[in-house]
Amino acid sequence: MIKLVNICYDYPDTCGLNALNLTIDAGEFVCLMGPNGSGKSTLLRLLSGLASPTSGTYWLHDQAITADYLANAQQRQRLHQQIGMVFQNTDVQLFNTSVAAEVAFGPRQLGLSAATIKQRVDDCLALTDCGDLADRVPYQLSGGEKKRVALASVLALNPEILLLDEPLNGLTIAAQQHMLTLLQRLQVAGKTIIMASHNYQQVQTVGERFIIFNPTHQVDADLTRTALAQQPARQAQLMTL
Repeated sequence: MIKLVNICYDYPDTCGLNALNLTIDAGEFVCLMGPNGSGKSTLLRLLSGLASPTSGTYWLHDQAITADYLANAQQRQRLHQQIGMVFQNTDVQLFNTSVAAEVAFGPRQLGLSAATIKQRVDDCLALTDCGDLADRVPYQLSGGEKKRVALASVLALNPEILLLDEPLNGLTIAAQQHMLTLLQRLQVAGKTIIMASHNYQQVQTVGERFIIFNPTHQVDADLTRTALAQQPARQAQLMTL
């Protein structure tokens, strides 16, 4: 599904990713781990089409996702229908006057019928337990509610891949568990989940694969949950991120 070949990404004053080679198959629940600044968010930006690699090739379903590909509005829209992203700071993602309007925004841009849009809004609000928030103003919601609304707005485009950048940050324990349970349900429904996190305790029971970055912006380890459980030193290291 996703194949990254020798991907490098350079910011003006620092490296973001260094010679990254990675394959992610459909239906996986992948946790991106590592210290702040190691490349987790950069990788999500590349996968979502918000940035293009300095060098290397990004393939999605055998289609090379290049800067030229993304320069075409129709192709860029197609990518955003395939891959949806929930940002770490949901305040930059929510901008409509009501939750219902927020979730309807994406489908409306696709030119779908009013009946189809309403059905998608109703379905996504129900799926994310946001039905009672439909008429609320997004910026007045709690942190956990904002995360769920942002996820609902992404799901309204029915992407096959969900990218989440630190979706548990700043949430109560109850809201964290709510989000993790929701993500597990989405995986069971067939979605591919790629989630960046620095907190191993929060994600150790839901992640099926752990891709661990080091401070030099490279993958230090790529382990299944079972393999990671057999490496107590590695687990202890992740606990200190």
